[in-house]
Amino acid sequence: MDAPEIVVGLDIGTTKIVCIVGRKNENGKIEILGVGKSPSLGVTRGVVSNIEKTVQSIRAAVEEAEAKTGIDINVVNVGIAGQHIKSLQHRGMITRAEVDTEISQLDIDNLIEDMYKLVMKPGEEIIHVLPQEYIVDRQSGIKDPIGMAGVQLEANLHIIIGQIAAAKNIYKCVAKAGLEVAELILEPLASSAAVLSDEEKEAGIVLVDIGGGTTDIAIFHDSIIRHTAVIPFGGNIITEDIKEGCTIMHRQAELMKTKFGTAFPTPSQENEIVCIPGLRGRDPKEISIKNLSSIINARISEIIEHVYFEIKNSGYEKKLIGGIVLTGGGSQLKHICQLSEYITGMDTRIGHPDEHLSSNSNIKLDNPMYATGVGLVAKGFEQFDKYKSKQEVNTRTHSEKTKGGFFNKVLSFFEDNID
Repeated sequence: MDAPEIVVGLDIGTTKIVCIVGRKNENGKIEILGVGKSPSLGVTRGVVSNIEKTVQSIRAAVEEAEAKTGIDINVVNVGIAGQHIKSLQHRGMITRAEVDTEISQLDIDNLIEDMYKLVMKPGEEIIHVLPQEYIVDRQSGIKDPIGMAGVQLEANLHIIIGQIAAAKNIYKCVAKAGLEVAELILEPLASSAAVLSDEEKEAGIVLVDIGGGTTDIAIFHDSIIRHTAVIPFGGNIITEDIKEGCTIMHRQAELMKTKFGTAFPTPSQENEIVCIPGLRGRDPKEISIKNLSSIINARISEIIEHVYFEIKNSGYEKKLIGGIVLTGGGSQLKHICQLSEYITGMDTRIGHPDEHLSSNSNIKLDNPMYATGVGLVAKGFEQFDKYKSKQEVNTRTHSEKTKGGFFNKVLSFFEDNID
């Protein structure tokens, strides 16, 4: 592919499917060329539950993006989430055969590839192997071992596991929509690429992506991912609570949540009333804003308490200088930052996915609901750069080996003749 390369991110969410087309400009910033969006009809809590409906939604989002950009979309980077996602810590090791040479990217790739062969429980597979630190000949705390001499290369790894069936269903939906998957990427990793700065990752930070069906968590410290988790609650369960608590239609509950919803009830809401039209000529229904806020507060407090449990569980609670960054559609609730700070005692801000986007782009994507889609594009470029550098290393290594072999033959020829 010639520059500027174009990367497409496909966010298959519980409430919406978003297709984002981006390219890198001459300054290395990502420029968004077009966005396609459609309601998600076949996904429940981040997992595909109806293949045909999901395929229709994917096609609708992709066709809209193609119409806006004039680009034929064939290959996409897709996000994966859901409560089946788990993570574990593992230490891997390889013994290098060529001890006289320096440690190269090839050695690291071999170590990581080897970890994908770990035996998992039936029905599970490894999605990502993320190195945290390296150990060379028992010397620990090494962030980048390339260029070092050593025989034994070890690494502490963060391994993310998911169900094979969930991943296969995503591949099946994308293939049926006439597309090909370039990379399957964990959604909190994608969101973190869109909304977090390098300084925040170094200082220590918690990314909380509140989607429709799930809440995804990623904890960073020293620029390394330390902990990931998926909570099986999101914005949709708040809508369901409003629907049940106020005995209104789902559509009306969603509108109430987005227009009047607040995570923190305030005394000023005491006398505020919203009128909902009645069904087929029935009397309108009056709903107290204070009652609405109490329902939202109860559920969002539960979600944040789950998040706080995961933060404490990670062992990094006292080391996270950056605090918490909330993103995703659910983070748009009023006063959600204040509630998060009240429950966790940690600084909280809303993460907008324009951290690495070009300011010249005609399309502004500063809404937190696009964080995963923008992140999938960013991750696509990361993978593309890695692939290019790997190809260059392989080409260089091959030419050096060929060169070495030729010179060795010439040398041995002269030695034979001199003898």
